Amino acid sequence: MKTELETSISQLCLAFPATEEFTSHGMPNYRVQKGKVFAMYAVNHHGDGRVALWLNTPDGMQDAYVREEPEHFFVPPYVGPSGWLGVRLDKGLAWKRVAPIVRSAYEHTAPARLSEQLKKTPSVPAPKQRITAADVDPKNTPRGQQILQSMRKICLALPDTSEGLQFGQPVWRAGKKVFAQAYCYKEGWRASFWVGVHAQLLMTDDPRYTIPPYMGNKGWIALDVSRKHAERELAQLALESYRHFAGKKMLAKLPAA
Repeated sequence: MKTELETSISQLCLAFPATEEFTSHGMPNYRVQKGKVFAMYAVNHHGDGRVALWLNTPDGMQDAYVREEPEHFFVPPYVGPSGWLGVRLDKGLAWKRVAPIVRSAYEHTAPARLSEQLKKTPSVPAPKQRITAADVDPKNTPRGQQILQSMRKICLALPDTSEGLQFGQPVWRAGKKVFAQAYCYKEGWRASFWVGVHAQLLMTDDPRYTIPPYMGNKGWIALDVSRKHAERELAQLALESYRHFAGKKMLAKLPAA
């Protein structure tokens, strides 16, 4: 379900002529007639802590805005070197300033025949709902903290393990190899472990378990922990995944069963 801010962003971007919305890499994108993208909405992208619009702005606009107001504007990753401007929506930027910047991005991207159709800058009411910790980073919410506390307790109790971030999400490593993950996207919190392809088929009979994208073909499983979790279940999954990735010296440090 979209937040009020995301709904407002969608209404604003789709108010320009011949635009459409699609999702890419988990981010809402806005393009002109299945052509070029002029705007992307990014929430805590790879753990950067921002709620922002990335906009395909004209030459020189990025430099001017970032230099004058770095608290509101930044150079986004990947597309920043091409002149895109990052606009923070979580730092009190007046909503009335957003639409003109989106217009600049649209006009810079759209064919002239479409830009010429645009008369007034579209106006969308400002979202009333304040941005919360969950909008910026689900790890800051009470539920997120509960899950991370349990995962740390379980995973870091195993020999030679450490915690880190991968694509902005917490992971736990056995030596240098990731054996457990916790992440939260729109579908909610998931704890993920390696179980092997054969075990996947059996475990997905339980609706709490799903085969995650990208890692699923390598034998990983994802457990829905959005509402509740049992540490004993997590510990069993973590141990089996750890055994798969840990070296002989690390396994020798495990307590005897």
